[in-house]
Amino acid sequence: MKEQKKIPEEVERLLVEQAELINSTDFIASDPVQFPRRFSDLRDIEIVAILSATIAWGNRKMICSNCEKMLRLMDYQPYAYVADRGFEDLGERFNIHRTFFSDDFYHMLNGLERVYRQYGSINNFAKAREVAASPTPAWRLVELLNAEMLEANGTTNPRCFPLGLDKTALKRINMALRWLVRHDGIVDMGVWDCINPAQLFIPLDVHVGNTARALGLLTRRSNDKQAVLDLTETLRTLKPDDPVVFDYALFGIGITGILKN
Repeated sequence: MKEQKKIPEEVERLLVEQAELINSTDFIASDPVQFPRRFSDLRDIEIVAILSATIAWGNRKMICSNCEKMLRLMDYQPYAYVADRGFEDLGERFNIHRTFFSDDFYHMLNGLERVYRQYGSINNFAKAREVAASPTPAWRLVELLNAEMLEANGTTNPRCFPLGLDKTALKRINMALRWLVRHDGIVDMGVWDCINPAQLFIPLDVHVGNTARALGLLTRRSNDKQAVLDLTETLRTLKPDDPVVFDYALFGIGITGILKN
C-alpha cells in the first residue's frame, strides 16, 4: 500500500487560509464559472459549464469574452438551442477560441443533443452509466461522452473532449465537475448528484502543478493523469470529503506570488 504524504503544518495552514480567501463570491466575476451561474435550469447549466470549461485555456479575459460569444450563438438559451438543433445553421467555419472553431462547437453540441434526447440530462446520463462506480469518475465520464460523440458524428474530436485518457490530466473537465458537483454555496454550484465531492480530482495545469511542487505536495514532474491522482490523494489527507476545495488555494498562491516573498 502506498504511504500517504504527510503535509507539514505550515503548508496546511497556508492551504486552508488561501482556500477560504479565494473561494469567495468575489472570485466569480472574473472566472468562467460566471457563465453557467447565470442559469437556473440544470440542462442550461450543464451545457454552459462544459462549453465554458472546454475553452478555458489562455488569457482569462479572452476566455470570458469567448464564452459570451458562445452564449450569443445560442441566443442565451443553451438547452433550447441544442434540443432544436440550432447548431445546424452555423454556416461557414469561424473561430470561437484559439484552436476551437465552429465545427468543433457543432461536433460537441451534436453529441450532447444525442445524450439529452436519450437521458434528459448529462447528470442522468452519468447516473445511468454508473460513472460513480469508477475510481476515476471524470475520466470514465469523458470516455462515455466520447463514445456518444462518435455515434453522433462518426468521429471523436480532441478539441471537444480529450482522448488519450490513460495520460491526460483532464484539467478542463475536472474544473467543470468542480463547478457542477461541489456544493458549499459559494462559487461552485453543486447541481449534480451523479458523483459526490469526495470523488473529484484537482484541475491540474502548469501553474497549479508548479505551486504544488513548490509546496512539496507533488513530486511527479509531468502534469499528467498520474500527477492529478497523486496530488488529489495527498490533499485528501486534509479533507477526504472535499479535496478539491484546495484548488482555490493552489490557484491563489500561484497568482499572488506568496511563495516568492
